[in-house]
Amino acid sequence: MIAIQTEGLTKQFHNGRGCRDVSITVQEGEAFGFLGPNGAGKSTLVKMLVGLIFPTEGRASLFGEPVGSLAARRHLGYLPELYRYQEWLTGEEVVRLHAKLCGLSRSETNRRVPELLERVGIGLRSKDRVKGYSKGMQQRLGLACALVSDPKILFLDEPSSAMDPIGRSEVRQLLHEWKAEGKTIFLNSHLMEDVEAICDRVALLNNGEVLQQGRVEDVLHQRPVWQIRVGGFTPPMLDWLREETGFTIQVAGLKVDGSAVLEAELRNEEQAGWLHALVMEQGMTLYESARAKTRLEEWFVAELAGKSHRGEKA
Repeated sequence: MIAIQTEGLTKQFHNGRGCRDVSITVQEGEAFGFLGPNGAGKSTLVKMLVGLIFPTEGRASLFGEPVGSLAARRHLGYLPELYRYQEWLTGEEVVRLHAKLCGLSRSETNRRVPELLERVGIGLRSKDRVKGYSKGMQQRLGLACALVSDPKILFLDEPSSAMDPIGRSEVRQLLHEWKAEGKTIFLNSHLMEDVEAICDRVALLNNGEVLQQGRVEDVLHQRPVWQIRVGGFTPPMLDWLREETGFTIQVAGLKVDGSAVLEAELRNEEQAGWLHALVMEQGMTLYESARAKTRLEEWFVAELAGKSHRGEKA
């Protein structure tokens, strides 16, 4: 079943920011990463999907219900990028307040609130006032608030940006668990490692427009690179290999003993086999060869290379 669908969704502000003609589909139970540089329009899209702002054009739905409607809002939990909680309340009181706003019964609130506080890692601090919480702890509190109604869809806008590496690892584990429980996750994040570890599909936004979208495993293989470790290497051999094959080949590492790691952009295993044969034909020793997995951060940088973007102050 389709959990999130947008068709030509557009929001134009007077300053030229916003997003234009965004069309995406997210299936139920899928984790979807929404990526882009600062100022790309990611938070604008999220705010439209959760019903905080209205689109200029286009339409969107959550489980078939128009975004912004009460029926659609019943399906979602939301952790905004700019969160702020009542600092005079305790963590438990904040989550109980959200439970009341969501219409949970007293018995359901009494069951879910302690469970969630424990699960997000602030159970021992649940009686402390929020003013004594670090930014990372407030993000954990925000996750508990987003989950209190047991929503089908989680919209998370930079959910672990204020956390240390241990906290980020714990949040990744929680996201894996919630995904395994069948929840749909819409993740807006600059932390490529988190997106790569969690998400099934991604979309890349720049200047308000979607540049690319697809499965994570597919976008990472769009620029296939083989890493080949050889012995007896000399710079003239690199020039000969480039001229003979026409391949893009770089030296990724060079040692004083003459061994080197070459990186070659190849389309398939046949091209790799041909390159291996040429390497050995020139008297080099072929130690190992493997297709390198492109990191999502490298893909992100490569796709935006040479393109202008609005940035934080544009």
